[in-house]
Amino acid sequence: MIAVNPMDSASVLAAFGALGVLVVIFAESGLLVVGFFLPGDTLLFPAGVLCAGSAGQPPRLALWQVLLCAAVGAVAGGQVGYLIGRHGGRALLTRTSSGRVKGAAARAERLLARYGHGKALVIGRFVPLLRSVLHPVAGALGVPARTFTIWQTVGGVLWSQTLVLAGYTLGASVPRLDDYLLPLVALVVVLSLLPLLPEARRAHRERRARRERRERRERRSGPGSPGRK
Repeated sequence: MIAVNPMDSASVLAAFGALGVLVVIFAESGLLVVGFFLPGDTLLFPAGVLCAGSAGQPPRLALWQVLLCAAVGAVAGGQVGYLIGRHGGRALLTRTSSGRVKGAAARAERLLARYGHGKALVIGRFVPLLRSVLHPVAGALGVPARTFTIWQTVGGVLWSQTLVLAGYTLGASVPRLDDYLLPLVALVVVLSLLPLLPEARRAHRERRARRERRERRERRSGPGSPGRK
C-alpha cells in the first residue's frame, strides 16, 4: 500500500500522476480550509518538469493530460468554492479558529474592493493562500455568478497552464532537471510568496501607525495632562 502525503507534491505526482493534479488543484481552489494547506504552485511546476523527457529518458507524465487536469481542477474547484461561499461560506469563515485563514479572507475582501471583480479574480489566482479563500469570499459577498464564472475561468486557466508550461519548458531545456525536484519546489515556494510582500509591508506600516497613535494618546492622557486629578 502506497503512503501518500497530499501536501507533498512529489508524493502526489508519483502516486497519481495527472489525476493527482486534478484532485489537489480542485481542492486547493475550492474547498476553503482544506485547500488552504494543499500545494498549488509547488505541484503544477514540478508536474510540468516531469512532462519533459531528459537524458534519453521518456517523459514521466503526458503534457496534454497534465494541462487538461490542471485546467479542469482549477475551474471546477473555483466554481465549487463560489457555491460554498454563497451557501454559508461567511459563517464557516467566522467559525474557523485559524488566524491565517481569517487573514487571507480579509485580504481577499480588500482585493475584490480595490481591483473590482474581474481583475481581482485573475490576480488572486497567482497569490498563494489567498486563492483558496478568494472564491468562497466572492460567493459570500454576492459577486454575480456570470461575472465570477467568466473571470475565475480566465484566471484558473491562465494560472494553471502558465505554471505547467513553465516547468515543461525548463525541464526540456535543462538536462536531468527532474533529479532536482526538491530544490525546485523550494524555489517555487519562495517565488510564489513574493506577491505577499507588499501586503505584508502594508500591514506592518498599519500596525506601526496604530501603535504610534496609541502611544500619542497615552502620552496626552498621562498623569500631568489637563483635567486629570
